[in-house]
Amino acid sequence: MTKEIVIVGAGYAGVSAARTLAKKFKKDQDINITLIDKNSFHTYMTELHEVAGGRIEADAIKYDLQRIFKKYPKVQLVTDKVLEVDYDKKEVIAEHQTLKFDYLLLAMGGEANDFGTPGVKEHGFTLWSIEAAEALHAHILDACKRAMVEHDEEKRRALLTFTVIGAGFTGIEMIGELIDWVPILAKEHKLDENEFSLKVVEAMPTILNMVTEKEQTKALRYLEKKGVELVLGDGVASVEENRLNLSSGKSIPTYTSVWTAGVKANTDTADFEIEQARAGRLVANEYMEAKGKENVYVAGDLVYYEEDGKPTPQIVQAAEQTGHTAAHNIIAAITGGQKEAFKGKYDGFMVSIGSKYGVAFLNDKFHMSGFVAMAVKHLINLVYFFSISSFYNVGAYVKHEFFDIKNKRNIFGGMTSSKGNNLWMIPLRVYFGSMWLFEGLKKAFGWFGTTSWLGNEIVFPFEWLKDPVSGASEATQEVVHQVFSLNFTYGEEPMQVLGHMPGWFEAIMKIMMPNQEVALFMQKMMTFLEIAIGLALIAGLFVWLVSALTVALVAMFSLSGMFYWVNMWFVPVAIALMNGAGRAFGLDYFVMPWIGNKLDRWIYGKPRHIYRKKN
Repeated sequence: MTKEIVIVGAGYAGVSAARTLAKKFKKDQDINITLIDKNSFHTYMTELHEVAGGRIEADAIKYDLQRIFKKYPKVQLVTDKVLEVDYDKKEVIAEHQTLKFDYLLLAMGGEANDFGTPGVKEHGFTLWSIEAAEALHAHILDACKRAMVEHDEEKRRALLTFTVIGAGFTGIEMIGELIDWVPILAKEHKLDENEFSLKVVEAMPTILNMVTEKEQTKALRYLEKKGVELVLGDGVASVEENRLNLSSGKSIPTYTSVWTAGVKANTDTADFEIEQARAGRLVANEYMEAKGKENVYVAGDLVYYEEDGKPTPQIVQAAEQTGHTAAHNIIAAITGGQKEAFKGKYDGFMVSIGSKYGVAFLNDKFHMSGFVAMAVKHLINLVYFFSISSFYNVGAYVKHEFFDIKNKRNIFGGMTSSKGNNLWMIPLRVYFGSMWLFEGLKKAFGWFGTTSWLGNEIVFPFEWLKDPVSGASEATQEVVHQVFSLNFTYGEEPMQVLGHMPGWFEAIMKIMMPNQEVALFMQKMMTFLEIAIGLALIAGLFVWLVSALTVALVAMFSLSGMFYWVNMWFVPVAIALMNGAGRAFGLDYFVMPWIGNKLDRWIYGKPRHIYRKKN
């Protein structure tokens, strides 16, 4: 009998659970897995502050679900908003359809918790969804535009005062992005940078309470160095359109109050008839089974389970682990296996404070800050995409964070940005291509006294290919003193990269060219290959591939004892041309996007804004 598993929510927990279930039941025709979410994409929540702070575009953290689950066809994607759950009929009721279930996993995540503070909903901004991040980004730009034409200095300063409420991870990361963004905003809007003001309001006397005092101190000093005003030990009484009122009675004139002071369960689950705990989170046991509901599980920020007297933290690591635990126990329920109790394992905590500075505490013993902490954070983000086998998104992350970056906002200060003008690469590309073409034609026709590679004479200087009858192997050659140089100098004999072929490479070459017949074929093919490389470079066609091939050929010729140091410039030129040189007045401008789109459709299918369950 077919079993229907429905997962509600495509956040970290939902994706983790769906992958675990899909791998287990990959070949089981009696199991159907449905993942439903209101969006057709997975939001990379840990980078929302980068969108709000103008470092990256919103699309950079929207990862299409079809790309993630293409290798897991067992998972059927549905784009719809879940309204309620009928436990008696075992149905998930969404706006446009109803899904039957035998096992249900609720992983709808969380949202900002304003604790009922007056004015937050009406006048404040949050940072717990892609929509919220985009709204905050647009508001800050609008505030700067309004400030440009505001003659009243007091109001202009209020428009340019950006206040973050809450000094946890999200709050400190948001203020860090504003530190980087303010000089750019000032320049773009012709405003005085000194009129901008950044403030952090925190009810506790310290910041970043999930890390050690060492990280707290470093972060505090960095913020103070950058001119951020820290208002600690003071809460928020209310938020108005143009001011923030504090519990102490003080007020801050500001049109931008960003609330990051708390997280609660997704309010859409309030009527799901499951016992709630603190912040509306749904109570579950150690197996992530919802209290009082059979075959219903909870995971991610939505779940409330106390471990060692403390609820599971609402962080990515906990979300993935609770999702995996829930999936494992659904598998156990179906197969009759052993249940698995949740045991949280947290490798550490990392906080970025802008694009170049961060603090981290890993494995309860490693303290990091600055460039190293940021590099490790990027590495961990890449590891996440590798862990969900989303190699397309590995490339997308690197592209958005390093190559498409604007205003030098990454740990390398923009040195890795690919926004340069490739127009200046055209002369180099054409010259390099002409060199390859000429060398290929010279070998083909035996120009300038050279031996034609298309004839019947072996040109490769390999002993095992020489004709023993003719005695060619015993021919003596005049010994010439070779001089190392990266440039040809008149009167000197250029030095080979390797005078003799290494034994291991010789063994490979003997397999590739065991006799003269194969050698003749190979040298003819090499001639045509050089001509093809030259023509491709001149035309700007497949330049990246041809350049990579050039590097490989240089390595092969060097190991064969057939390449000179003076020609080693081939390698850096080829690497330079790999930076999209074929798109500047070259055929790659037309061909590569066409091939990319075709491959993308073939591998992943066409991304859609709405995914529907297949019947």
